[in-house]
Formats: sequence, C-alpha cells, structure tokens
Amino acid sequence: DLFLIQWIVLICIGSTHAFNPNLYELSTHRASRFALQCQLLGMNCARPTDFSFSFKGFSLRGGCTDIHCHGWGLLFYEGKGIRCFHDPEPCAQSPIAALVSNHPLRTLNMIAHIRYATEGKVALENVHPFHREMWGIQWSFAHNGDVPLFKLDKGQEMPWLGKHDKKDRTYNPVGDTDSEKIFCSILNALKSEFSTLPSLPLLHDYLKEILDELVSHDKEGTILNFILGCGEHTLFAYSWPGSRPGSNVWNGLHYVVREPPFRQAALVDCDYEVDFSELAGEKDRVAVIATKPLTLNEEWVEFGRNELILFDEGKPLLASEDRMDAELAGHGLDSSVLDSAPLLKEDLRRHTVSKRSIFSGADI
Repeated sequence: DLFLIQWIVLICIGSTHAFNPNLYELSTHRASRFALQCQLLGMNCARPTDFSFSFKGFSLRGGCTDIHCHGWGLLFYEGKGIRCFHDPEPCAQSPIAALVSNHPLRTLNMIAHIRYATEGKVALENVHPFHREMWGIQWSFAHNGDVPLFKLDKGQEMPWLGKHDKKDRTYNPVGDTDSEKIFCSILNALKSEFSTLPSLPLLHDYLKEILDELVSHDKEGTILNFILGCGEHTLFAYSWPGSRPGSNVWNGLHYVVREPPFRQAALVDCDYEVDFSELAGEKDRVAVIATKPLTLNEEWVEFGRNELILFDEGKPLLASEDRMDAELAGHGLDSSVLDSAPLLKEDLRRHTVSKRSIFSGADI
C-alpha cells in the first residue's frame, strides 16, 4: 500500500534533510563544555489530529539544526493501544523519522523525544519515550533534565518515592538512564498508593506530592521536565527548569494552544509554514508542548517552576474543577482491571463540579 511504498522509498533515498556531522562530532566530543540536554514534544487534541507539522520541525533538531544526535523516539495512542518508533541514530538522518514527518498519522495524544546523552550510553534501550502497563493502562514518559537523586551506580537501589516506604518494586529500568528510573519510581509510588483508580484531580494532586518530594532532595541541582501519558485522552506535563553548571542553555517547557480562529504558523527550524484555517475545523483544538517553541509567530506559554499541568481535549486544565470536569466527561483513567467508583464518589464530595459536567451525556 501507499504507506509501505513511502517507507521503502525513504529507506532508499534517506532523509530529505542533511545530517550535520559537525554537530554530531560537537555533541560527542565537547559535551562537558556545552552541557545541552534532550528535547521534548507532546501533543494533546480535541479530535484525532496528525502531528506531521510539529514533528517536521522538531526532528530537525536531532542533528541538523541542533546537536541532539543520540537517538529519538515517538509514541502515540490509538484507542487503548500505543504505536512506538525508537531509533538510537540521529533523528535528522532517520528515514523512519522522515516517514513520520510526511505521513499524516492521527491521534489524540503523542509524545516525542530527541536525545542528548548525559546519563546512560547511546543505545536503543535508553531511547525515550519509555512505556509500561499499569492497571491495564499504557503509561508513557519522556524526560529532559538532570536529577542528582537518580544518578545511581550499577546495582544501587532506586530511591523510593511516596508515602509507602519500600513496598514491592513492580517497575524497574531496562536501560541505564536516570529518566527511566524516575518513570519507574513514579509508577511504583502510584501503584503503592492506590488500590482503585484515582480520579484525575486526585491523580494530579498525588503526582504533585511525589514531585515535590523528588525535587526537595536538591532544589538547586535538579532540572526535571517531563511529559507523562496515561491513556488515550490525557497528558500530564511538568517543569522544574534550570541550566546545568557551565551552560547558558535554559531547560524548561512551553506550550501553545491552537484553536479557532486558526491562523498561519511558521516553523523555527526550516522554511515551512501552514495555514491551519484551511485545514482545521470549528471543533478542532490542539495543545503542543515543547522544550523550546517550534514556531515563530505563535504565543507560547512557558511553564512556571514546579508547575504540573493536565491537558485534555487540547486544553490546559489549570483548576481542580476543570480536571474533575474531564473525569466526568469520561476522559479519566480507563481500565477493565480496577474499579474507579469508590474514589470518584469521594472526590465528588471534595471538589466543586459544574452542573454541565454532571449532566453531560444525559440529555439534560
């Protein structure tokens, strides 16, 4: 079919953008001087949307316009399932990345990552996004930063996060990055805390507790930015920004919301622009999350320090009431393994909920 033909052609001719070997050499031999880190991309949508525009610019930062040459990965949700692409080679020279950039794959949720190896060797097992099954749900995670608490020697026990000290560690890293260790520790903490599915407000609040604990170990030395997927509809994103010693490169997180009335957007990393008013409809809305803004003419919002944001239907849900609205709209954790009813009833007593949400879908 067309998809297979495109893939074969791209394998034969390579990427349409030239890989810059000088940048690769720079990243490999002068890392201590420049101390750059990985970059993140996330997208959350009201309706299934293709991510080719944003990924086109983002992928060029993997060895063409920037030095993140140590692998790349992309994950997107399709119902309860996920599709993943992982490659330890530079994104800018990857025929698979070129395929993804030029083929309209549609989803409500996606996460991508280009790697600059500061912890862990350059290898497939260290390529983000990482993913695990918990509670019958596919969780995914990509990280940018430097977390001293998780810089561990081989065989050293991972730190335990959360209220329940040293319970069973269900999740363990496959590779040797601090990022995967952080992901596994977050999942272990959540699994130990909840025996039934938490609502989105409760999940948000407990995640924030875990992150406060993690950062408190070294507030000055920690840089922690990540995107966390927990199913088809919602994404969490968190930022504790900063610069590494000896570097003036700021590692934070930004987002932009594209919604009606749609306008043109031009990429930073190449001469390419799209008029979304010609492509998107009145019911479309997309939130794009990135380490550095991807476009020249849109208003990107930088995350505040220690800010955890839940995205649903292309919107940042900044208030607890908004997160409960998303839960009652059916966009919370969805599992056939655990029940959600007991904690949801408790949350309804604790949180103010709009009448619109309570009666949504009931013809009232």
